[in-house]
Amino acid sequence: MTSSTAVDLTKIRNIGFIAHIDAGKTTVTERVLYFTGETYKIGNIDDGTTVMDFMSLERERGITIGSAATNAKWGDHQINIIDTPGHVDFTAEVERSLRVLDGGVVVLESVSGVQPQSETVWRQADKHHVPRLIFVNKIDRLGANFEHAVETVGDRLGANAVPIQIPMGSEIDFVGIIDIIDKKAYVYENPEAIEHNIVDIPEEYAEKVSECRQSLIEKIAEFDDDLMQKFVEDEFISGEEIKKALRKAVLGLKIFPVLVGSALKHRGIHPLLNAVIDYLPSPVDVPSVTAIDLKNADSTVERHASEDQPLSALAFKVVTDKHVGRVVYLRVYSGLLKPGTMVLNSSNNERERIGRLMIMHADSREEVQSAGPGEIVAVIGLKNTVTGQTLCQLDSPVSLEAITFPDPVLSVAVEPKTRSDQDKMSDALVKLSDEDPTLQVRTDDETAQIILAGMGELHLDVVVERMRREFDVGATVGTPRVAYRETATKTSQAQGKFIKQTGGHGQYGDCTLRIEPLDPGSGIIFESEITGSTLPREYFKSIEAGYREAAQSGFIAGYPVVDVKAVLTDGSHHEVDSSEMAFKVAASMAFKSAMSKANAVILEPVMRIEVITPSQFLGDVIGDLNSRRASVQNTETRSDIQVVNAFIPLAETFQYATRLRSLTTGRAGFSMEIDHYARVPSKLVEKVVK
Repeated sequence: MTSSTAVDLTKIRNIGFIAHIDAGKTTVTERVLYFTGETYKIGNIDDGTTVMDFMSLERERGITIGSAATNAKWGDHQINIIDTPGHVDFTAEVERSLRVLDGGVVVLESVSGVQPQSETVWRQADKHHVPRLIFVNKIDRLGANFEHAVETVGDRLGANAVPIQIPMGSEIDFVGIIDIIDKKAYVYENPEAIEHNIVDIPEEYAEKVSECRQSLIEKIAEFDDDLMQKFVEDEFISGEEIKKALRKAVLGLKIFPVLVGSALKHRGIHPLLNAVIDYLPSPVDVPSVTAIDLKNADSTVERHASEDQPLSALAFKVVTDKHVGRVVYLRVYSGLLKPGTMVLNSSNNERERIGRLMIMHADSREEVQSAGPGEIVAVIGLKNTVTGQTLCQLDSPVSLEAITFPDPVLSVAVEPKTRSDQDKMSDALVKLSDEDPTLQVRTDDETAQIILAGMGELHLDVVVERMRREFDVGATVGTPRVAYRETATKTSQAQGKFIKQTGGHGQYGDCTLRIEPLDPGSGIIFESEITGSTLPREYFKSIEAGYREAAQSGFIAGYPVVDVKAVLTDGSHHEVDSSEMAFKVAASMAFKSAMSKANAVILEPVMRIEVITPSQFLGDVIGDLNSRRASVQNTETRSDIQVVNAFIPLAETFQYATRLRSLTTGRAGFSMEIDHYARVPSKLVEKVVK
């Protein structure tokens, strides 16, 4: 493809494969590329030959670290694909991918069904209103249970999951897939078979298929009046009628069709691709994107998926390529993007020139001459554009909704091993933080150490290892530190008064702040109750800035204060000596004084953990969790395994993987994600403060 002008937008699908770690998402993607003819050899995670996991770290560890983009042809349709990570430490990659995708394929593992990280990515997809298909993978695995996997979608996600396929057998007896709508069976003649035969439904499955089809029609009919009438009157309903009504329900996020297969054994991929085309949206099926009109900041404008509209595009990923330098990934929503044109980055009000346009195939590239609505393209030449920023037409400035990322929960100190490593480390961290919005880099004021803050042990481990491999930086890494927070537990008020007399003009700032605790997740808020001429409004911004800076520095132990509102209730000024700096200092003084009376406490991040263990190790697993201050919520029996759900402080999870392997002879596994912040027990506060 060399130009978007020849592309029929109804023939484009922008999709992502999203899943819990180890659900087989990358394997599904690799099989899609093979069957669409994009690759001539099947990539395998165990062999380290995957196309989408192309980083050496990804191939060695067998996990996806960064989202990778590619595209494929299926019939006369173009499918733009983003393969996303499954590990919770890299959830930001999922967030920014879902922000620009039109549809998703959620891959579930057949034994466990919905797992904690599945819930996270599902919520992310809900947030961005992304229609989804569900692919129950590994149906040939020991303990596979298709019905259970489907039930977990309803039980844990509250989603209306409706099978449109059922498996023929399971575990080692899995031999094929039955399409409920078309009433055909995809049969694989032997375990090594890559291709399927389409046959009539075997007699022993006829009754079950009839029941499933009836149930499917009934559920779809709830959202389609014409289908409901036919259903009630017991009239014949064709497969095409079902598909049309189902597509409508999928686009409206009313139904999530469930498919089944075994990607490793190549089974179920053809029907999955057909379902992507049949049920997931094209760029014209999704609502027009809404943007802030920067010529009139109080109003919004819609940008339709049309080349005739002014340009609007969102940067959602930045990578550094050793061959071509800095590469920015864009989703084009409207207009036409061409090399050499000048555009406006409305987020920083800087002009940028579009260099080369590339369609990415994992780590390879294909140069194109234009990119239009609905396309995902990589741009070379953008110097000042970062993730979440908007590119638009110079004479039609708009701002698209930015991408938000969670705050880091863990930090480590890093020191260069040699003087030559020092300069290289600075360059490496600039580039890595440019790529990764969840990586924060700062210098400790007391120790002068460089502090890396990220989403977990694995995340920071990967950053350090990438420094070593890609930038040849040797570094000494300190012990991980938890990103604690501070907050107030009761309302208090205090005055801050900064008066300083010198030979010339003095300094005078006086303000009173009332500190109020807020609900978790509220952040830091500033308001004013001052009316009239008590205090000139020109000083309000300085007072707010002083409060926010003081909150960032903490009160008890230097950790950022969260979930607090500061209300400016009173103040005074001096006609000559007052200044912005004086009020900034006064606000800081008022805040610290108010916090001293607000029963300030330290908060710690608490993880939601799911441990899957053989039954004989259940007692040992729970005992170990209890020793780590975990709160076990429930246990669940699935076949011959036990599933333990608990909340555990992040500080107690270090080296947990090693301990769990030791307790269960390597037979148990776990997954976890940040759930909430909770008060540190009083007996442990002294340890945290140190």
